Amino acid sequence: MTNAVFDPALLARIEDAGINASAPAQQRWIDGWLVRFARGKAKRARCIQTVASGRMTVADKLAHCLPIYAAADLHPYVRITPFSLPEGLDDALAAAGMERVDDTRVMVAPEIAAVLAANAEKPQELRSATDHIDRSDAAGFVEWIGAARGSSAEECRAHLDRVERSPVPHHALRMRDGAGAAIAGGQVVIEADIAGLYDVFTVESERGRGHAAAVCLALLRLAAAEGARVAYLQVDAGNAAARKVYHGLGFADGYAYHYRSPPAA
Repeated sequence: MTNAVFDPALLARIEDAGINASAPAQQRWIDGWLVRFARGKAKRARCIQTVASGRMTVADKLAHCLPIYAAADLHPYVRITPFSLPEGLDDALAAAGMERVDDTRVMVAPEIAAVLAANAEKPQELRSATDHIDRSDAAGFVEWIGAARGSSAEECRAHLDRVERSPVPHHALRMRDGAGAAIAGGQVVIEADIAGLYDVFTVESERGRGHAAAVCLALLRLAAAEGARVAYLQVDAGNAAARKVYHGLGFADGYAYHYRSPPAA
């Protein structure tokens, strides 16, 4: 499924759903660009989402947007997707000296039911672990994954604030070992019939045992029960281990995105 071709209208809906799923309270609309400046770790919640052409030049837009990040003491990022506007934006930012970072893939499963059916028979060694996947409240999940990732207290506060204020519902699951310690987890964000998988994470000592796949399947079952039909996720293009897991479940690359950013100096 690595070379799947998806309906562009579906991919546009997925892009919209992803923007809604990561919406922070700290954002402004400036001439067609959604300027986000939350203080969390996720760049999608502290970047410029270039969703409409507007009327101003790119240079004028940047002149209005960049001071917002300076005032917030945040490094600015501009997210570039196949849907970014105006046309030619990526080239214009490159010509202005903005560096390309964080090559990312949006992977898509067009039929959740097909993924669940294809993965119905789990290896015996995974069944005991999947029996210990349970729901988590937002605060508990953010505290766990923040500690596991080494996030700062400020980043954890921003993450929790974003989840609790989200315009679309987030559902979190955690997998526990026999002693009750959380070893893996993830969130699913559901908007109409589209489900996005986020924050899928396994603690380092437990990786390579199929826990991420089990968590993803549990999240997809939850999403299907809520009426979702299509699923997507976002993954670093260089994360071969994670991409192998997602390909194995039935996800395929839908589109790519990256960021442009002024040099750190």
